[in-house]
Amino acid sequence: MSHTLSYDNTFEGFLSTVFYVFEYKLSKVKIVKEERFAQTFFDIPIIVETEDEKATRIWRWLAKEAGRGACNDLYRAYLSELEGIEDDLLYFIQAVAKTKDAKHLIKNFADPTILKISKVVRKVGREKHRMDAFVRFRETKDGLYVATVEPDFDVLPLITSHFEKRYADQKWLIYDLKRNYGIYYDLHKVETVKMEMDKNVNKASYSHLFFTENELAYQELWQNYFKSVDIVSRRNTKLHLQHVPKRYWKYLSEKQPFS
Repeated sequence: MSHTLSYDNTFEGFLSTVFYVFEYKLSKVKIVKEERFAQTFFDIPIIVETEDEKATRIWRWLAKEAGRGACNDLYRAYLSELEGIEDDLLYFIQAVAKTKDAKHLIKNFADPTILKISKVVRKVGREKHRMDAFVRFRETKDGLYVATVEPDFDVLPLITSHFEKRYADQKWLIYDLKRNYGIYYDLHKVETVKMEMDKNVNKASYSHLFFTENELAYQELWQNYFKSVDIVSRRNTKLHLQHVPKRYWKYLSEKQPFS
């Protein structure tokens, strides 16, 4: 009989679940987020409570045995939110427990599961770097600079440091429309915020309700600039799409209709 363990959709919850697997020496296990939990006749369902102490113990042990680099890779893979990624990460963590010198285990690409994790990490890394490049802030009427994003993976935790250093002199909010949360910087620190974003915020016809006149003028100026420097006869659409994939155009002022 296999066990299906569900947790509260947090990384700490996942680590607490891993601790539970080791604590009770479970073998046939499937780990799922609460939102994906679906009990079957052949499973023993278990809801694992998040315990920060146990999560910290697992994380510190893993850093000691496998190294910080491996921990960073596992965290990035977890943020992919791909179905079944928890089981792949558990497989790696269990392999660490069975290996005397696990420092190089994360590079064992001969193992199909570890190779899969590595590919996921690269995909998440690319998404992180594209968010660094393509996030665009707009000044709202209350003096807050706001950017909305819908990344394929949950990369807000990975871009926090970049934007905190780059925009340290202004209050800003980067809001993930897909996951309904954001990261907010108040000139002192960054914190995670839960809120409902108005669905009209990205509609051009509603821009005057949210953004300052200067911001709207700047966007129009920016769009006119790009139109003026665009040489139709020299366009290389294929190359352009390689550097700026079409799914990121919705973030860029120069790609939006002004009205």
